Amino acid sequence: MAIFAENMTNEYQIRVVPEVAAQEDRLKAYLADEQGIDVRTIYGVRVLKRSIDARQRQIYVNLKVRVYVNEQPTDDEFVRTEYPNVEGRPQVIVVGAGPGGLFAALRLIELGFRPIVLERGKDVHERKKDLANITKTQKVDAESNYCFGEGGAGAYSDGKLYTRSKKRGNTDKILNVFCQHGASTAILSDAHPHIGTDRLPKVIEAMRNTIIDSGGEVHFQTKMTRLILEGNNVVGCEAVANSTLSILNSQLEFRGPVILATGHSARDVYRYLAEAKIEIESKGIAVGVRLEHPSLLIDQIQYHNKQGRGKYLPAAEYSFVTQVDGRGVYSFCMCPGGFVIPAATDKQQIVVNGMSPASRGTQWSNSGMVVEVRPEDLDGVEFRTENLEFATAVHSAQPSRVVANSTLYTLHSTLKVMQFQEELEKLCWQQGNMKQTAPAQRMADFVNNRLSYDLPKSSYAPGLISSPLHFWLPKMVSHRLQEGFKVFGRNAHGFLTNEAVMIAVETRTSSPVRIVRDKDTLQHVRIQGLFPCGEGAGYAGGIVSAGVDGERCAEMAAAYLKM
Repeated sequence: MAIFAENMTNEYQIRVVPEVAAQEDRLKAYLADEQGIDVRTIYGVRVLKRSIDARQRQIYVNLKVRVYVNEQPTDDEFVRTEYPNVEGRPQVIVVGAGPGGLFAALRLIELGFRPIVLERGKDVHERKKDLANITKTQKVDAESNYCFGEGGAGAYSDGKLYTRSKKRGNTDKILNVFCQHGASTAILSDAHPHIGTDRLPKVIEAMRNTIIDSGGEVHFQTKMTRLILEGNNVVGCEAVANSTLSILNSQLEFRGPVILATGHSARDVYRYLAEAKIEIESKGIAVGVRLEHPSLLIDQIQYHNKQGRGKYLPAAEYSFVTQVDGRGVYSFCMCPGGFVIPAATDKQQIVVNGMSPASRGTQWSNSGMVVEVRPEDLDGVEFRTENLEFATAVHSAQPSRVVANSTLYTLHSTLKVMQFQEELEKLCWQQGNMKQTAPAQRMADFVNNRLSYDLPKSSYAPGLISSPLHFWLPKMVSHRLQEGFKVFGRNAHGFLTNEAVMIAVETRTSSPVRIVRDKDTLQHVRIQGLFPCGEGAGYAGGIVSAGVDGERCAEMAAAYLKM
């Protein structure tokens, strides 16, 4: 029998069917029945944690909820951070306005230091025009693309906020700062939080405005060209603005210790560091393709229902991993209800990535399907590119001839993994008729070494061209992908299908270089005043972990200035 209760706030762990979890009135009724509370006294229910259990045919939603009885919710949904005015305070140069750089800048303000942010690309709104232009013109702006520009690679490539790196720092702080700048508070409760490509730019813009309003600076289209060294101390950096790129020796100078957060695709920075004898080392990456299925098919498989996800469940996610010949094969950056996008950063490259809008409502779902590649796998390897030319129109997928011209590359030095990336991306561009038209193959055809004579409709806007990926991808990648797909197909009936299309090539899963730093001070191992940060330095893998690393680097830079 339901009883009236005094004013109180309690938290409960519950397990309910999706339609109950999605409707507040039904959730209140369920809680009233389970806890013996008069439903009329429940003034509010706040979801603190949410996850979906789809292991059995009956799908459940696991919830941690806070229930307000005879009182209105008065506590804030997120924790606010105070940002003081730092005009006139000692300054720190932050190179890069991706998540590592932005969170470093905000943390510096918290600590009373003035960030000077240098971003080689454009602000989020201007950047969006250049992204649209990739599809229209088949050309990539080397300074403004899906990797370079305000917000970094995450701004227009999904905005997923899930990370396993909680041991590195306060991930909750990162999520709360996002909420303070306009993100939905749902990211605080969802097991796999996600802002959405369509919403994240406004959040990033608000973060930039906080930096400026607090007395910091943000310079767009301003590319760092070199560090300023006095002995073994970094005392600043030189940069060039876009409007002066063509003017010889027209350099800008910024003074202060440097947080280097340039992202995993800043290959010119890696080359500069190598030439300047600043210690770097090769780092393992993962290489493969974007695999795109109809989202309905993934919903059917994951939710064990021919009708798909129904009214109350989100687009289904998946995560697969196995080992083939001593190397990991796994899904990466899964985008339910999303798009495949062109993520190259220069001419003569094809790179693909995935993104999802906040609704995750498109008819496709995709993920990176990649194979682990370690630096030692490339020792002494001669990477032979096969220039396969197809006389076809986009989507016609009827090759009339194949011409193979081999070019031999020997990979060496600390940049060998990066060189491997570059050659594979160039090879992919050659297969795509030297445009952003991506080479593609149906999944089952790939596993069975067959050419696909037609291709399914795809979300990849620049277009697809049929190509024998099984033939020209490096064997250490193609063979392991084939075997991995067989395993995934056995684990999820219907996953290995010709309804799915593989789109090449996915190479930017992480940085191919690690900028060596001290584990305690986060400074470079040899040079004081240089703080390698985030994904580009090889110490993070995603928006949240990069944000955490940015905050840590800011704290170490602040400690350095106080010495």
